[in-house]
Amino acid sequence: MSVNQQLDQRMAFMRFDHRSRAALKAAKPMVDGEIQAALDSFYDQVRAYPEVRELFASRAQMDAAQARQGDHWRKLASAEFGPDYAAGVQRVGQAHVRAGLEPRWYIGGYALVAEHLIRAVLAKRTKGGLFGGKGEGEIADQVVALLKATFLDMDLAISSYLDILQEERERMAAERQAAEQRQAAAVAAVGQALSRLAAGDLSARVDGALSPEFLSLKADFDHAAAALADTVKAVERATSGIRSGVDGIAHAADDLAQRTEHQAATLEETAAAVEQLTATVERTAKSAKAVSAQVSEAAADAQRSGAIVTRAAEAMTQIETSSAKVSQILGVIDEIAFQTNLLALNAGVEAARAGDAGRGFAVVAQEVRALAQRSADAAKEIKTLIADSSRQVGEGVDLVGQTNQALRGIVQKVGVIDALVDEIAASANEQASALGQVNVAVNQLDQVTQRNTAMVQQSTEATRALRVEAADLASHVSGFRTGPASGDNAVHQARERVATFARSGR
Repeated sequence: MSVNQQLDQRMAFMRFDHRSRAALKAAKPMVDGEIQAALDSFYDQVRAYPEVRELFASRAQMDAAQARQGDHWRKLASAEFGPDYAAGVQRVGQAHVRAGLEPRWYIGGYALVAEHLIRAVLAKRTKGGLFGGKGEGEIADQVVALLKATFLDMDLAISSYLDILQEERERMAAERQAAEQRQAAAVAAVGQALSRLAAGDLSARVDGALSPEFLSLKADFDHAAAALADTVKAVERATSGIRSGVDGIAHAADDLAQRTEHQAATLEETAAAVEQLTATVERTAKSAKAVSAQVSEAAADAQRSGAIVTRAAEAMTQIETSSAKVSQILGVIDEIAFQTNLLALNAGVEAARAGDAGRGFAVVAQEVRALAQRSADAAKEIKTLIADSSRQVGEGVDLVGQTNQALRGIVQKVGVIDALVDEIAASANEQASALGQVNVAVNQLDQVTQRNTAMVQQSTEATRALRVEAADLASHVSGFRTGPASGDNAVHQARERVATFARSGR
């Protein structure tokens, strides 16, 4: 059924006949005069409600809508319900749909405008103006015609609004159905790829052509699957490297454990040796103290010996002086003997001259001469002995002086030795103290080494557990199919070298 036919049907049902049209045309002058005031009152009400006011972007847009509504009401009052009118009402309904104006608001608008116009008709009748002298039947016809025109226009606008909404619903339903079909196809394709992925086939991709809105999903899935495949490949390579490295670490840990145990034993021996060395150094320090005491006593004895030697040298000097004096006395004795010998010789000569009378005196002179000769000989021998004694005393003085110098050197050297022995004793004490600290440090190091040994054993156990976990991870990863393998020889060789290094410990 066409729009005009629907319009005729509605008007027939409302009994909107020629009489009603004539009554509506008769009310047109009143409508033309009052519609502006009616719409002003209506839009004042619109501005009072934010829900309706917010549908207009600006006051100018609201004024434009009011002007179009005024033209529409004036055309409605002309009672010309042809195709142009129907098209205009349809445009109004479309505008309401686009603006989002719900029917409840413009039904209220129709009520407010109709109220104003009906009150205006009745007011004119009361004042005897335009309708003055006319009967109540004619006024009733005009009011009824206004109401029928209002309801007809409202019916057509709402029907247009509902038709447009229905078309929109059907369009949206069709689009929704098409979208659901496209979505179902995309879900099916992704589901198949996910099933393959869940089965361990990481080469799975979304097959088939998808609608444009799902192309990003397809690309994301394919990219994620490719990234997952690359990750699993990397995990495979890393797992291989981990297993190799863990094996190397395990061998290295075992070797380290053995070395640590050997080191612990060596440290125990070192601790014992250091302890013995400490005891030896302590004994050396005590011996050095004793030697220092003996050296001090020897230095004192050497000093006393030096003093004695000095006194002996002085005595030797005095002896030498006395020997010189004795030599002088012996010279006098020798001179006396020489004079006595001369006197005896003279006496013998005189006795010989005297003859027999002087024979006794000659004997005495001879004895005196012999005595003088013996005195001279004895003095000569004594002089020789004194000369030898003086020489020996001089040599003794020299020797005593040298001995004194030697004793002074000995005393000095003994002092140096005493100082050195004191330094040795102090150094020995310091070494003993340092060795004591070293002994403590070695004992602590021994304890640390023992703990390290325990930690190495724990690390060895952890490495063994890691080896089992790596093997388990490798078995799980091997269940994935990632497509053609692409190994990196350089990385593989590097891992092999690292594993070899870890196993050899070099």
